[in-house]
Amino acid sequence: MKNLNISSKVLEKLAAKHNVCRREVEQCFENIAGDLLQDNREDHRTDPPTLWFIARTNKNRLLKVVYIQKGDKITLRTCYEPNEEEIRIYRKFANWTEE
Repeated sequence: MKNLNISSKVLEKLAAKHNVCRREVEQCFENIAGDLLQDNREDHRTDPPTLWFIARTNKNRLLKVVYIQKGDKITLRTCYEPNEEEIRIYRKFANWTEE
């Protein structure tokens, strides 16, 4: 994805802390099966708003993708395996029925 921007700092964090690579993030964008949700928590509000979704990689790994989009430019904030509460929220509000 040419419009996906991942800073070197975020790439390092993804690799070290979450064992996630750029290609897995791209695959999640390609495999979205639910709606996008906006993070409305007070300490996470941004302009433009922070968006997130849960999707599978091509190897069936479930990941939560968190990003900001301005025009067609996507800036990744983080990506990691979601916890049960995040899965519950996504299933409830994003018309997502798979896991």
